Amino acid sequence: MQNTSETSSVLTQALEAKSVKKVILSGMRPTGKLHLGHLAGALENWVSLQDQYQNYHLIADYHALTTDLDSSHLYENSTEMLIDWLSAGIDPVKSPVFRQSQIKEHSELHLIFSMLISAQRLQRNPTLKEQVRDLNMDIISYGHLGYPVLQAADILLYKGEVVPVGEDQAPHVEITREIARKFNSTYKKVFPIPETKLTQFPRLPGLTGIDKRMSKSLGNGILLSDSPDIVKKRMQTAVTDPLKIRKGDPGRPEICLVFLYHKKFNPTEVTQIDRDCRSGALGCVDCKSNCAKHIIECLAPLRERRKYYESHTDEVRDILLNGEKRARVVAQKTMIDVREAMGIG
Repeated sequence: MQNTSETSSVLTQALEAKSVKKVILSGMRPTGKLHLGHLAGALENWVSLQDQYQNYHLIADYHALTTDLDSSHLYENSTEMLIDWLSAGIDPVKSPVFRQSQIKEHSELHLIFSMLISAQRLQRNPTLKEQVRDLNMDIISYGHLGYPVLQAADILLYKGEVVPVGEDQAPHVEITREIARKFNSTYKKVFPIPETKLTQFPRLPGLTGIDKRMSKSLGNGILLSDSPDIVKKRMQTAVTDPLKIRKGDPGRPEICLVFLYHKKFNPTEVTQIDRDCRSGALGCVDCKSNCAKHIIECLAPLRERRKYYESHTDEVRDILLNGEKRARVVAQKTMIDVREAMGIG
């Protein structure tokens, strides 16, 4: 691990270097420690892309307010999430990490973009409808309705050209594309039209069923920081084929949650597991234990790196502050281009 002075020096050098790579902006709302769904659906993809692209990673603390107005834990949650990012392999030298609220240009560009799209268009957003349903929301705030507009500002403030997302977020990217085209045609070309890049493993379901999203609020996930004992206990609660009651009963892997986890964390044994499940030779208890073993092996290096960052919180803070300095330079330059194109300010 780098010490603080080394990290600062390298970050300064990276700021001075002109990147010719395509730009990616990715982010998450700060909800604290992350789970397997975040790893499979986003983090692994982010890590694999950071050599090929110029990545920026956003801690979306303004977005967090759309569904929870309590801001008292935002900094703590942001720090916990950032530690998981670093533990998963995000390199802050290559990929600046920063809080949305600390780059004021996000709010300014969001305001401008909100003039370029109708409320009716935002109300047709299928991702919004799904979120309202999942959270049992009776009232949608103006900020929640405009979530995709702020997301468009997040992406285009860094002139993002590629947006890696799961299928559930693809409609948001389409709104970003519409806003970019509208701005460019109304004023002059400032923004690229970003491409959607779907993740290879877009969504890992929660332990309560193959049709349920993994969520801490639903209590159906495995955290990246969970100990091996907790992983084993959590996996034993995973829902399986309801018709496979005991060992010897033929199973249907295609509808089994645990089999889907094997595909992700134990791909070399998938063919054998499929065969043994269908024949009844493999029981669910043994299948779950085997899956837990491979999840534990996958998470071991992450937990080790997390221990380091948990004991070096000053370094985590400096990584965040340096990332914000670098992001602010890019954001301010974009807003100069925006104001010149519009002839305001």
